[in-house]
Amino acid sequence: MADTTMAESQAEAGSLSTRVIELRKRRGLTLEQLAAASGVSRSMLSQIERGKANPTLAVTLRIAQAFGMNIGDLVDQPWTASRIEVIRSDDASQLFRDDRDCRIRTLSPLHMEKHVEFYEVRLAPGARLHSAAHFEGTRELLTLTQGCGKVLAGENRCELNPGDSAHYHADLEHTIENSGEEELVGFLVVTYQ
Repeated sequence: MADTTMAESQAEAGSLSTRVIELRKRRGLTLEQLAAASGVSRSMLSQIERGKANPTLAVTLRIAQAFGMNIGDLVDQPWTASRIEVIRSDDASQLFRDDRDCRIRTLSPLHMEKHVEFYEVRLAPGARLHSAAHFEGTRELLTLTQGCGKVLAGENRCELNPGDSAHYHADLEHTIENSGEEELVGFLVVTYQ
């Protein structure tokens, strides 16, 4: 019985370490930045990420709050059929980027981001969203709902109008550009193979 409990504890620590690393990198945070946001020391976060520490409930809660989620979401509880996940339009924790040129809002729950990501993208007139090549096999599907735009992926280019969709390789350097005079609004789905 004691061996089972120890094995379960190690599995939980491993799962949490993977989750914290994934969320921190996904949000572009350093250990120092996550430490400042959570109030958990950098050394403790490092130990958690390496699976060397099993944090207390209070520490886990502070880390979850730093990511704008509850403990259940942080530890990635199994999906239940009765659960409906809602991402509210005014939830600032879902903003991936928000500046004068570009606003990107995550529409997919964080636990799905291992396979698919879903975003609302808004670009000011003349603004560009340039991305380095993602992991091999990554694809993007962009559908415009407002404005006109261009997509450049490697050597390939296309023009888009409202209602148009473009599917392209995102494992190449790529750019979404607002080529119109009004705000570009679109939905972007990123898939990983």
